[in-house]
Amino acid sequence: MSLPAGFDHQIDLLVEHLVVERGLADNTVSAYQRDLEQYAHFLHGRGYDDFRQTQREDVTDFLARLRRQQNQSSATVARKLSSLRQMHRFLVREGLTDVDPTANVASPTLPEHLPSVLVVEECRALLNAPDQSTSFGLRDAAMLWLMYSSGLRVTELVNLRIHDLNFKEGILRVTGKGGKQRLIPVAPTVISLVQTYLAVARQEFVKDIREDALFLSARGRPMTRVRFWGLFKEYARQAGLPEEISPHVLRHSFATHLLAGGADLRAIQEMLGHSSLSTTEIYTHLSTADLRETYDQTHPRAQDVTTAFEKRR
Repeated sequence: MSLPAGFDHQIDLLVEHLVVERGLADNTVSAYQRDLEQYAHFLHGRGYDDFRQTQREDVTDFLARLRRQQNQSSATVARKLSSLRQMHRFLVREGLTDVDPTANVASPTLPEHLPSVLVVEECRALLNAPDQSTSFGLRDAAMLWLMYSSGLRVTELVNLRIHDLNFKEGILRVTGKGGKQRLIPVAPTVISLVQTYLAVARQEFVKDIREDALFLSARGRPMTRVRFWGLFKEYARQAGLPEEISPHVLRHSFATHLLAGGADLRAIQEMLGHSSLSTTEIYTHLSTADLRETYDQTHPRAQDVTTAFEKRR
């Protein structure tokens, strides 16, 4: 069933705002759009032809319907409420209405979920699992150490280009969700490891000299998420870690270990590139020098990261 033009127009306006002004990723914007279309169909069933007619009871009834008739989880209901809030707050900011019917609607209580985190010893076992005496092992060790030392997402890691790493300054430029870029300090030992990989191993994988991806597969193509996942699972098995562990645990461990070492939360947020609906993706910007100092003082980067190639010298 098609929606009245009023709903479609307002959804289009919000989508344009999310893409152009906030630079959100396509998947995020699509999720908002699906939630709002479902919401619009519910409101249309009540005789409305645009979002400005909505009352608080309509919002609570919609959420209740999700729970009762569709058996949606609290997490899903909370996410959909966030989508509704985005729309109604947008309409208020644009001066299209004076009332936000979601303003006093409480979010569902979510069960506490703490991310899996490795202790420093477990991280060391995992990161030292690759056999650095081989080109493949040296490449894999460089990927794992860089991911942990910088708190990268898997996608961010495999999308790195050689020029993203400033070896002299020890700074990594990362393009995260929504195309947002951030700068992350990298430990000197990890910089050295990546440099050894570039000098010794990467050249064995190169098939096309124009390829600038930092990490390459045996075929000379950029490393993929799927391939990295497979490598990670194998090294986790060798390190004796739980079978269900995922690469994202290194990102959680990075943040947790920094925090335990006394790092400022704002610096951790900056290095992780964290954004959320509740904070409207506002970043606390710190200078590169501040990030460098925080990182050097608090990250438990193992000083024993020495490649097998270096040990031979």
